[in-house]
Amino acid sequence: MTSPDPNQFTSDPAPLQKSDVKIPSEILLSVLTPPLLLTLWGGKALSEILQSLGYASEEVFRGDRLPVLNFPHREPD
Repeated sequence: MTSPDPNQFTSDPAPLQKSDVKIPSEILLSVLTPPLLLTLWGGKALSEILQSLGYASEEVFRGDRLPVLNFPHREPD
């Protein structure tokens, strides 16, 4: 029994070209900071809007603005 040739199953694809362009971390940091800050600011604004909506819906069900119903008083016999 012969052992398989290790080079038999490998093909030599065209070598991948590596890009020698390196982006400095300062540039990456300066590009990615505004989206992060906008996301945080938007989350805070959304939280405040939802909280004010919750307060408004609570006011609807509180009942101090509902009309007063006048029930007739029963006289004891």
